Amino acid sequence: MPEAPSALPAPASGYAPGAHREALDFIEHVTANAGKVQQRLLAEILAQNATAEYLRRHGVSCSSSPLDAVDVFRRCVPLVTYEDLQPDILRIANGDTSPILSGKPISEFLTSSGTSGGERKLMPTIADELDRRSLLYSLLMPVMSQSLPGLDKGKAMYLLFVKAESRTPGGLAARPVLTSYYRSRQFLDRPHDPYTAYTSPNEAILCVDSYQSMYAQLLCGLVHRTDVLRVGAVFASGFLRAIRFLEKHWRRLCHDIRTGELDPEITDRAVRDAVGRLLCANPALASEIEAECSKPSWEGIIRRLWPRTKYIDVIVTGAMSQYIQTLEFYGGGLPLICTMYASSECYFGLNLNPMCKPGDVAYTLVPTMCYFEFLPVHCSNANAEPSHHDLVDLVDVKLGHDYELVVTTFSGLCRYRVGDVLRVAGFKNEAPMFSFVRRRNVALSIDSDKTDETELHTAVSSAMQHLAPFGASLVEYTSYADTAAIPGHYVLFWELREGSTPVPASVFEECCLSVEEALNSVYRQCRACDRSIGPLEIRVVSEGTFEKLMDYALSQGASINQYKAPRCVRPGPVVELLDARMQASYFSPKCPKWSPGNKQWNTSNKELLSIGDA
Repeated sequence: MPEAPSALPAPASGYAPGAHREALDFIEHVTANAGKVQQRLLAEILAQNATAEYLRRHGVSCSSSPLDAVDVFRRCVPLVTYEDLQPDILRIANGDTSPILSGKPISEFLTSSGTSGGERKLMPTIADELDRRSLLYSLLMPVMSQSLPGLDKGKAMYLLFVKAESRTPGGLAARPVLTSYYRSRQFLDRPHDPYTAYTSPNEAILCVDSYQSMYAQLLCGLVHRTDVLRVGAVFASGFLRAIRFLEKHWRRLCHDIRTGELDPEITDRAVRDAVGRLLCANPALASEIEAECSKPSWEGIIRRLWPRTKYIDVIVTGAMSQYIQTLEFYGGGLPLICTMYASSECYFGLNLNPMCKPGDVAYTLVPTMCYFEFLPVHCSNANAEPSHHDLVDLVDVKLGHDYELVVTTFSGLCRYRVGDVLRVAGFKNEAPMFSFVRRRNVALSIDSDKTDETELHTAVSSAMQHLAPFGASLVEYTSYADTAAIPGHYVLFWELREGSTPVPASVFEECCLSVEEALNSVYRQCRACDRSIGPLEIRVVSEGTFEKLMDYALSQGASINQYKAPRCVRPGPVVELLDARMQASYFSPKCPKWSPGNKQWNTSNKELLSIGDA
C-alpha cells in the first residue's frame, strides 16, 4: 500500500513552494491505482482482523490465504447496520476484551452525534485509526494551497470544541470522534506547521465548558484579527452559533481587549493562563472592533472584523445547505469551502476542488482510508432486504448514479451501512468523486407516504419565499409526524427572524399549502384523495428555541462539533421542548384543490393510477 506522506520540517522562512508535492503525489498515486489499492487494503484488513470472532463467524479463517480470505469475504460476509452489530458492541462495552470485531484491542468508542436520526451510537475504534485520520488532515492544506497560495502567512481562526467523555461499564472511553482527535498526541503534539497555526490555544479548545471555550476562542481570534487568513468550524450551524454568540457578547470581549483583563466569568484556570499569555491592553484594537460591531447591520461582519480572511471553512452540504444564505450575509461574499468528508465510523475523503460553489461540492474518497463498497439506491429502497450480492466496488460505480455508502474498516466494521446516500459526480483518475445527497431513512411518514430530508428541505425552501415581502426569514426548522390524532399530520417547527412588517396568518397558511404542494405524489394522494393524512401544521417557536434544542442535545451527550439541528424529531422531550416555546400555530386548508386541472398533480396521479392498475 502506498505510504502516507511524512511530516515535512518547516524552514525558518516558511515552507518552500514545493513542500506539499509529496502529499499531492500521494493523492495522484492512490487515485490512479484505486482498484489495486482497494484490493490490497481489503486483504490487509482481513489479515489484521483474522482472529476476530465476527469474521470467523462468517467463514473467514485465520488460516486462510489472503486470496481465500478475500473470496470468502465477498461471498459470505453480510451487509449490516448498527442494530445488527449492537450485541457485539455491547459485549465490548461491558468489558469483554476478546477479539470480537477487531484483531487489535478496541481503544475507545466514538459516539455519533445522535442528531441525524435515532439515538447516539457507539462505534468501536483502534489506536491506529488516529494515524489514518491525521493522514487525511495532512492532505487538506496541500490541496487548498493550490487554489489559494500564501496560507502560511497568517493564522486560522477555527472554532474547535471537545465534549466531556464518559466511560462504558468495561472502562473504555466513549466520546465524539473530534474530541478523540483533539485530545490525541497527533493533535496536541503536532509539529510546528505555518499552514495550521490556529488562533485558539489548545487549552481553550480542550475546555469542556462550551461557554468558556467559545468566549476564549473568539477573544483570541479578535486579538489576532489582522493575522487571520481563514475562519471556520466543522458545521455551518456551529459557525453561525459562534456569530450569534459574538452578537451577544462583543461588548464584553472588547472590554477585555481594552483593559487586558479576562472576564471573571471565565474560571477555567488553564484557559485563563493560556489567554493571559496572549491578552494585553489594546484600546485601539478594542475601538476598531466596537466600531464594526456597533453598526446597525452585521452584513459582511466576517470580512470587516477579519479583513485578510480568504474563505470560510465549514460543511454546507446536505442539511447544512440551508445556512448558505445566512453565511453569505455574514461573510460578505467570502467563498464557502467544504474540505473533507468524514464520520464517526471512518474518515472518507476530501474535496479536490475546494473553490467550487457549495452546490457543486464533490468528495474524492481516498482509497487507503477503508474498503469502500456501494449499494445502489434502487436496491436500498426496494421492499426486499438488500444483500451483499448487490454491492458495487469503488471503481465500478457509474456517473450520475446514487449509492448508499458501505465500509469495511481496520477497526472491525464489515460491510457496514453508513447511511449516507451519495451521487457519482465525476472521477479523479480511477477514484470516483461523490456529492452528498441525503441521509438514508431520515423521513416523515404517516401512511404510505415517505418524505426524506432532501424533499422536505426543498419544500420548506419554496415556502420561505412567502415570507420575503415582510422582511422575515427562517432561522431554523425541524419536523415530526404527529400521530396523536387520526389522521396524523406533518408538523413543522419554525423559528423566524422577524422583519419590519408582521406576517399575517393567511401567509403562514399559504406557507403550509406551499410545503404540501412541493411534496411527492404519494403524500398528496394520501392527503387529498385518501384523506389518510391531515392538514400540515406550522408551529412558530420563540427566538432562541433551536439554541435551547442544541443545549439539550449537548446535555444528552452530543458534541458541539458534530451537532446538526435534526430535520425530523420523535415524540418525547424534544417535541415537548419545542411545544413549550410555541408562539402560534397555523394549518394548511383542509381540502387542497389538487385536481386533474393541476398539471403536476395530474401527471403524478396518472403515475399512481398506472401503478395501482398494474
